[in-house]
Amino acid sequence: MNEIRLVTPSTEYSAEIMTLRAEMLEANSDFAGCGELKGRETASEWLAVLEMLENEQTVPNGYAPSSSFLAVRVEDSRVVGIIELRHRIDTPVLSTWGGHIGFSVRPSERNKGYAKEMLRLMLIVCKQRGYTKVLLTCNSDNGASERVILKNGGIFEREVLVDGRAIKRFWLQL
Repeated sequence: MNEIRLVTPSTEYSAEIMTLRAEMLEANSDFAGCGELKGRETASEWLAVLEMLENEQTVPNGYAPSSSFLAVRVEDSRVVGIIELRHRIDTPVLSTWGGHIGFSVRPSERNKGYAKEMLRLMLIVCKQRGYTKVLLTCNSDNGASERVILKNGGIFEREVLVDGRAIKRFWLQL
């Protein structure tokens, strides 16, 4: 795995954002942690949504404020993934099965260690922001995400059913 860093999404990465989106759509990937990217036609539109989602005064009813980051490979500035930190999880969805952090890695960059590193870097951000523990979840059949969570210190709490789908809950102590 090549070195990555987490950066705030900006127009500088517009082309990379849209190629990531296209690749994920083509692969029929889950857009977990991508801050509504799936439904956006342009990077500018997505960046405006992220700005709205980050602000307590503008976040839609039923949502919690969140901050999104691009995982950018240092050597070539390729966006390998997106990770989102929900500032609080006091909504029914987030407290049950959404959790504090969601992430996705573009299909062509999977199984290279990027998700593990993205989460490790995000946990540093969480510590800097004063979190003492965070909740992460994944579908019960998503072994890759479960391994990423466990490798970063996740402790399995329990499994919940959401619309007939089993979701595993993990807590990470910071």
